[in-house]
Amino acid sequence: MRVARTATLLLAMMPSLALAQQAEPAAAAPADAPADAPADARPSTAASSEEAATSKVPLEEIRRFVAVYNAVRAAYVDPVDDKKLMQDAVRGLLLDLDPHSTYFDKEDAEAFDEQANGAYEGIGVELQQQPDNASLKIISPIDDTPAARAGILAGDLIIAIDGKPISAIQASEPLRGPAGSKVVLTIVRDGKPKPFDVSLARETIRVTSVRSRMLEPGYGYIRLSTFQADTAADFQKHARQLSKQAGGQLKGLVLDLRSNPGGLLTAAVQVADDLIEKGNIVSTRGRISISDARFDATPGDLLKGAPVVVLVDAGSASASEVLAGALRDNQRARVIGSRTFGKGSVQTVLPLDNGDSVKLTTARYFTPSGKSIQATGIVPEVELKPAPVEGEDALPASLSDFSEATLPGHLHGDGEGEEGYQAGDVLPGDGPINDALAELKAPGSVATRLKAEAAKAAADKAAADKAAAKPEAKPEAKPEAKPEAKPADAPAKP
Repeated sequence: MRVARTATLLLAMMPSLALAQQAEPAAAAPADAPADAPADARPSTAASSEEAATSKVPLEEIRRFVAVYNAVRAAYVDPVDDKKLMQDAVRGLLLDLDPHSTYFDKEDAEAFDEQANGAYEGIGVELQQQPDNASLKIISPIDDTPAARAGILAGDLIIAIDGKPISAIQASEPLRGPAGSKVVLTIVRDGKPKPFDVSLARETIRVTSVRSRMLEPGYGYIRLSTFQADTAADFQKHARQLSKQAGGQLKGLVLDLRSNPGGLLTAAVQVADDLIEKGNIVSTRGRISISDARFDATPGDLLKGAPVVVLVDAGSASASEVLAGALRDNQRARVIGSRTFGKGSVQTVLPLDNGDSVKLTTARYFTPSGKSIQATGIVPEVELKPAPVEGEDALPASLSDFSEATLPGHLHGDGEGEEGYQAGDVLPGDGPINDALAELKAPGSVATRLKAEAAKAAADKAAADKAAAKPEAKPEAKPEAKPEAKPADAPAKP
C-alpha cells in the first residue's frame, strides 16, 4: 500500500476541521469583567489562551524563513522551481514533528482515501518513510497481496524501485501503477549479506480486512488485518455466520489482531461496540477542545456474552490497540500474545483549499482505564514467544526491537523507559492461534503450561551447567612394569 513520506500505522480521524484556516484573533476580554463573574459571563481563560496562541504569528521566524527561501532561489547551483521548493519546505515543517505527521499533495491525499476505502492499484504493503530519505521500511505486507506472496517481510527496507534510489524519486510513487504492470524492488534485509531484487506484478488491491473460520465445533476465529470503512459491517456479517454455524451460539471467539497496523478509529470503535454492552471504549485528548472526544458502548452484544480471546503482537498498532484495550479494560476479553507496537496518537486529516491535505497528530488516545499506551503498548495477560525458525524463513533481526519507541522523533509516552520494558515480538504462523484456542477453552491453561515449560528449561540448563562444571574422573594411573635390572658384567681382570 503506497503512502508518501509517512508511516501508515494510522489512527485516522477525518472530521472537517477549521484548523486548516488561520484562526481569527481572540476577542478582547472586557476591561471591567469582575474576577468573580460566573464562568459563562466571562471569556474562558483556556479558550482565550488557545486562540491567542494560534493567532500570534512569529514574524521574526517568518522573516528568517523568507530570507533562507530567497537565498536558495538566488544562489543554489541549479534553478529550483518555486512550487517544488515551497512544497519541500512545507513537508520539512512536518517531517520532524513525529513519525506520523505529514503533508499530502493532491495525489497523496487521494491515495490516502483509497487506503481507507480498501481499493487501489499497487503491491500491498504498509510503508514508513525513513528519516534519511534513502529507504522505505516495510511495516507489514497486507494479507494475500503481491508483496505477501513474494515473501516481503515486515522490517525489510526498500532502497530502490526499478533501479532508482529512493532518494531520487517521489517516495513510494512508483509502487502505484496499472494492474498487471511490473515493478522491481531492491530490498535490504537483516541477515542477508547484500541487497537483493524482488520482481512484483501490480494488482488491484481490494483489501479484505475480515476473514473467519471455525477452529473447532462451537469455537470461531475472526482475523482483522486492518480497519477500513467497511470493516465493522464485515465483522458483524462474519460473526453472525459463525454463530449460525455453531447452532446459534458460539462457545467462544478468537479475535486475531496480529500485525494489524490500524486504520480508521471509527471502525475499531464500532467493532468494540458490537462486543461490549456498556462502558467507555476510548477517549482522545489534545491541545485544542475539538481534539477531545469520548466513545462509549451502546447496549447489545453480538456474541451474547460468549468469551473472547484477543491475539496481538508487535505489529498490532493504533486502532487495533484501541480495540484490544477496550475489550480488556471492560473485562470483555483476555489479551494474549506479545507487547503491541505502542502507537497511542490520533492523526487528523486537514483538507486544504488547493486539494492538498495535512495529516497532523492532534491528540493522544486513552483506554477505558485512563492509560495512554503511547510508546509502551499493551502488555498481554499471557505472553507468547515466536517459535524458533532457522534459515531463510527466519524473521529479520530488525524485528527484535519493533515498536513506536524506536521510531525517530516519536511522541514521548507516559510510561516510556520504565524498568523492564522490552519490545514485543512478531508472532507468525498458526501456533499462537492454537494457544489462543486453548486459553479460550480453559482460561489460565496456557500460562500454566508456559510456566511449567520455563521451569523445566531452567532445570535442564542448571543440570547441564552443573555437569559442565564438574571435572571428569580420571582412572587411577597404574605404575608401569619395568624389567628387572641385571648386574653389569664384571670388568675383565688382567
